[in-house]
Amino acid sequence: MPARFEDVPLPFTSSKPLPTRHHIGSSRLNPSSFSPDPSSGGPARGASVKRSKTLTRPERGIAPAPLVAPPPTTFSDPSSPFPQTPTGPDFSLNWWRIWSYATTWWAPPVVLGWFGIKERQSRQAWREKITLCWIAVMLGGIVGFATMGLQRALCPDGESNNLFERLGSNPATLSVNGYVFNISTSLTQAKVDFYAISKQMPGQDITNLFLRSAADFPQCTGTARYASTPLCNSTATPGVRETGTLQACPLPRLSDATFSALKIQNTSALEGYSWDQVAALPNYLVVDGVVLNMSPYIAANPNAILDDEVDRAIRQVLSNQSTSGKDATRLFYNRRSTQDALPCLTSRYLAGRIDKITPGCFIASLFLYTSLIIILAVVLARFAMACIFNWFMSARLVLPPKNLARQGISPSVMPEGASMSVNNKAGTAPWADKKGANKLGKKGGFPNSSSSTLVNNPSLANEPTMSLARIGPELFAVCLVTCYSEGEDSVRGTVESIAATNYSDHRKLIWIVCDGMITGEGEKQSTPDICVGMLDADPRFGNPSPMGYIAVGGGAKRENRAMIYAGHIVSRNGHRTPTIIVVKCGMPNEVRDKKPGNRGKRDSQLILMNFFSRVTYNDRMSPLDFDIFRKVQVLMGVTPDFFEVVLMVDADTKIYPDSLRMLVNCMQADNMVMGVCGETRIANKRQSWVTAIQVYEYFISHHLAKAFESVFGGVTCLPGCFSMYRIKARKDWDNDWVPILVKPEIVREYSQSEVHTLHQKNLLLLGEDRFLSTILLRTFPHRKNLFLPQARCRTVAPDTFSVLLSQRRRWINSTIHNLMELVRVRNLCGTFCFSMQFVVFMDLVGTVVLPVSICLTGALIVNSIITPPKAFQEAIPLMLLGAVLGLPAILILITTRKVIYVAWMMCYLLALPIWNFVLPVYAFWHFDDFSWGETRRVEGEVRSKAHDDKTAVFDGTTIPLRRWEDWERSRLRKLRREERRRKEMERHLGNVGFYGDDGSGSSDGGHNRSYEGGGGGGGLHPWAARNGSGRGDSDTGSVWSSDEDVWGAEIGGYNENNPAFPPPPIGLPNPGPGGVMGQTLGMDEMAAMLEQGFDEPPPVPQSLSHPGRSYNPSPLHQQRLETVPLNRWDPNSSPTKDGGWGGRSSPNGHGMDYTEIPVPLPNSGNSIASGIEPRTPGGGHAKKRSGGRGVLANGQSANGAGKYGPLGPLDDDDDWGGKAKTEGAGYGNGNGVYISM
Repeated sequence: MPARFEDVPLPFTSSKPLPTRHHIGSSRLNPSSFSPDPSSGGPARGASVKRSKTLTRPERGIAPAPLVAPPPTTFSDPSSPFPQTPTGPDFSLNWWRIWSYATTWWAPPVVLGWFGIKERQSRQAWREKITLCWIAVMLGGIVGFATMGLQRALCPDGESNNLFERLGSNPATLSVNGYVFNISTSLTQAKVDFYAISKQMPGQDITNLFLRSAADFPQCTGTARYASTPLCNSTATPGVRETGTLQACPLPRLSDATFSALKIQNTSALEGYSWDQVAALPNYLVVDGVVLNMSPYIAANPNAILDDEVDRAIRQVLSNQSTSGKDATRLFYNRRSTQDALPCLTSRYLAGRIDKITPGCFIASLFLYTSLIIILAVVLARFAMACIFNWFMSARLVLPPKNLARQGISPSVMPEGASMSVNNKAGTAPWADKKGANKLGKKGGFPNSSSSTLVNNPSLANEPTMSLARIGPELFAVCLVTCYSEGEDSVRGTVESIAATNYSDHRKLIWIVCDGMITGEGEKQSTPDICVGMLDADPRFGNPSPMGYIAVGGGAKRENRAMIYAGHIVSRNGHRTPTIIVVKCGMPNEVRDKKPGNRGKRDSQLILMNFFSRVTYNDRMSPLDFDIFRKVQVLMGVTPDFFEVVLMVDADTKIYPDSLRMLVNCMQADNMVMGVCGETRIANKRQSWVTAIQVYEYFISHHLAKAFESVFGGVTCLPGCFSMYRIKARKDWDNDWVPILVKPEIVREYSQSEVHTLHQKNLLLLGEDRFLSTILLRTFPHRKNLFLPQARCRTVAPDTFSVLLSQRRRWINSTIHNLMELVRVRNLCGTFCFSMQFVVFMDLVGTVVLPVSICLTGALIVNSIITPPKAFQEAIPLMLLGAVLGLPAILILITTRKVIYVAWMMCYLLALPIWNFVLPVYAFWHFDDFSWGETRRVEGEVRSKAHDDKTAVFDGTTIPLRRWEDWERSRLRKLRREERRRKEMERHLGNVGFYGDDGSGSSDGGHNRSYEGGGGGGGLHPWAARNGSGRGDSDTGSVWSSDEDVWGAEIGGYNENNPAFPPPPIGLPNPGPGGVMGQTLGMDEMAAMLEQGFDEPPPVPQSLSHPGRSYNPSPLHQQRLETVPLNRWDPNSSPTKDGGWGGRSSPNGHGMDYTEIPVPLPNSGNSIASGIEPRTPGGGHAKKRSGGRGVLANGQSANGAGKYGPLGPLDDDDDWGGKAKTEGAGYGNGNGVYISM
């Protein structure tokens, strides 16, 4: 007998590492044994599990640092094992806190107190908000400057062609001394026709036509020929005979008066030449960007001049570079003599300049073109990759799975790090262990190895592998529906849409969580009443009792209680889907609160996540977890570790019939997929203008943004209204499990309740779905989050602007803070600009600068209307705007083929100022608002920012945490204790019983009354009408043993193994050709079996048939050998008013014929509780189950060695059963049934 409080749990804040699995030889699944074999379809049976460390698998890497670190734990007493939570947050200085103080130095605490900001945390949140807004303004200013100010700052005079006018560009221009002159109004001269010259080459140099003398060039003082050669024949020096020809120079001297007389105007623009034009023009060369027309010099000096370095350089360039740009800059700057000649040459022979842009204009143009290329590349890539994913990649994800005949690891095998015994060679969970579980309660007994009790074939009992064909294409799926204050129509529509999906009811479990005893605004019933009213409750569970669990909250709110209702949801199309409803009812001291039991949506999700995490790792369970475990097992016929995926749906969402199957097929197609979401459409799109502007936004966010992210496998936000997560994933060789959603690091970080900074609060309190996606991507960066367009749902969008404002405030702030964390994850898919990290960075910057972008867009449109673009560079911003807005319209047409969506796009574009300015600015200014605002209103609600209660400190010792085997041992003890109490009362009160007419005192919720009507008066159980005083079944155990009664109140008051109710369904079909199959029966024989039933009397155990040994069964076993109906339970029957099950008429008036034979009861330890396996569709025969719990024709047990006791798989009494006979030695049970000794 264990000592009192021997299994008191460790506190919930224990930081002890999880135990690691020891490697034991060949008793593990060895990856080498899973070599693909096309002929066999998988590895041979008998493969073992072997796990080893590796540096290449994502789940083996070092876990990232938590986003929200828990507060440091301090111990008041070093010898005490229970840590104490600090009373306040840690306000140690860090760089972010110092920066926030530096930014808000102008607002001391005294000033903030004048405006009502008095709490220290509130002041810090305000400072961080101002700092974040300042950062947003700075980023917006940078984007605005880069868009409109950079060009004017670096190129103040405008574009380069405003300084230069390219040769040949303007037909009514000519150039003089490098400047462009307009000749459109010029007078035609007798010897010079300006129009004819301009027609030959617009802008050509006519400087040589004007009269010039040596006195006009003071820079030319030497006697060298380049400086002294006459330019005109009339101005030549007398006595100087030139060897060449001098020009006539018919026009007057260069002066402003001459220009006025000729009526030509100087435009002040420089004549620009390209390098190609300089190369094509004879006698032109370039020195330091200045174009020189050397035609007068060459005409006057046709022959080379000896010992003249300048003449040699000029002729060398003109003769050797006739096909190039004739750049003589380096040649002239190499020697001092040629370099000194440059001022004279420039003044005498200047024709123009090379048409070039300034460095500032070049940088501005480079930035503009680079931005154009990057943005267009991103937009076009997103568009193209989204189309590819929608058309090709997603179609392969929804195909039915193949190769299901292969062997794989059994769901009952726990992953590495789970709590197990060192002797557990198979690595299976204790609830799947028949041999070890039967030892519970015995000295020295502990569940250390297992064979799945859910496997029909007992020959596979001790093997950790199974054929995946037994699970089939439909995985066991949980459909989580979180409810808060929704109305009956919303909740019923959501639940019935899940139940009506074309997914087997035997493979889906609807899990509804009611977040507190809450009545929505305008509703007549509370949300729990609405949900429970839809449930066809299973009567075996009775009225549930509140069970404690550790919730998400602060102080006293850290503890909560919930009631579990179990039954079925019957949809309109005939589906009968197993359902459990978790109603968070709160602690007794919350009875006067407005929202008792309310802890938020994240807490509702964590009830499921914590439960499956503890099931996966065999971790310590709360009373609520153990109660859920029992009810799920009875409803589904399998233990919860068989569930692999969970679909999370909001209570105002209706899913399409094919959606669940599509999502599961996607999970089956790729084991690396850890999350997948479907398309969410708006159900009330025409309700108001607010809903109309959201239609296009919903569509484009899925089919463009999420489809593009799916190519990288990194969807940054799986919407909480319709997403599926993987609970645990099989490895590539199907030889091990990798926990995903239930990984302890993920659950621990997602369940944080102590948050102190504004960043942490925005992560945790505003967007649970995005925060969960962020944690998954940080923990498993090489796994995939996908979007599946084939899976669809409809949800109710906000129809008033106030609700939309509140919703988008939460979404925008949550998006910014989560992207800030994702951009730091370096090992996401891709590299540099083609990486998911770059895409996240672009999304983060784009979200922050939304207000500036819409302002720039408006300015661009107005400026383009006033001043239309004249050049390509001026049209670049308009091209970007057209690409950003136009490509989504094309995507709509090619994906939906519905022109109506173009109209929804126009509604969205008209509301762009709301989307890009009003909503972001409002969200930024409310960075420190962590409430849900107007999204969900509750009758009489008082606004609260968090689920906490600072008046109390939760020390983690009020909620018992025990492993499953400990809870199960206590459950068995409780049943025996109740049996002893009943017998004790029978000794004192006789045969009148003590349960009462209503059976309210029954340990199973009063539902044993379905056996009434046999021997005693009304309300008496069958054992109450026994003959005699029961001296043969005395019990010397203590009725009120305090040692055994420690955990009794934490266990549900029902017995799921009660024989009065139908057995659980068959969770898995019998094995295929590789397993043990039964005899094939015809239709007539099958009908006869249905009439007579399938259960047979259990054989006498071999230990009981020993000669000379007497057998006196324990009193507890007498309950299993009572009068039972001959005709087995009919699923189409209904309970009668007396508690029985209606069906055929019977002499006792309870719809059932009774016979006096001992029948083994269904128990929760085995998923196979029916006599036959279900018939396959289209089959004309059925198989008689050979792996069940009955007996074979030779009287031997069908299961071989070891049978379950009457209390289930963990009953510690192996001596169960007997042979029925009418007379002989034995004891009576009050109805004429005798048990053989």
